[in-house]
Amino acid sequence: MNPVHGGVLWLDLALALPALAAALAVRPWRALPAVAPAPWPWLAWCAVLPLPWSADRLGANPLVPMLSGACLLMLMAGWPLAVLALVPVALLAALLADLAPAAALHRYVWLGLVPATLALVLGAAIRRWLPRHLFVYILGRGFFATALATALAGFVALALQALPEGTNRADLLLARGLMASGDAFIAGMIVAIFVALRPGWLATYADRLYLPAGLGTAHAPASAEGNGHERR
Repeated sequence: MNPVHGGVLWLDLALALPALAAALAVRPWRALPAVAPAPWPWLAWCAVLPLPWSADRLGANPLVPMLSGACLLMLMAGWPLAVLALVPVALLAALLADLAPAAALHRYVWLGLVPATLALVLGAAIRRWLPRHLFVYILGRGFFATALATALAGFVALALQALPEGTNRADLLLARGLMASGDAFIAGMIVAIFVALRPGWLATYADRLYLPAGLGTAHAPASAEGNGHERR
């Protein structure tokens, strides 16, 4: 997954720089609790992501589709923090895979920034047009929005990628779609577990938005660990 020409590099820069500027302008670290322990769930997920982001180089197969994980990170940390946290993810992936700076930027944009941003937009549409229900959040934002955002980003990235002669692009599109489904399965499963046990670990979830009034009140202590309102 490498840029094919200089025009792709300029496209990557045009997407990455405004997003980073917007994320920094929001100063999302202010939303982190000042006295609570570090938000280790999404930090742990960030620590895992460099491995799948460098899977093609580690496996010596440039056509291997890679797991994104950015949509789950966005659900856990919110879009601004996810955009910033994906920078060290891309840097570590570049070290693991011995990538040139342009290739590392390309992965940051198409494995991280674009899927996370599409998932944010789809999540806003789900909140606007679908009922505010627990399972709408889990299935809509956790699974379907992740699958669609990751697949769309993967398809566009594939269109920008130079392929070896004789490679069947349709097969690669199918592989990207299957990988997006796997990404969505992981995100949906983890989101469901967090909603049930640790809703405070999801920056995009709030009981008051997705639970009936009575249940939301009863469930309030579980969500009081740092997520009394939806931040993003």
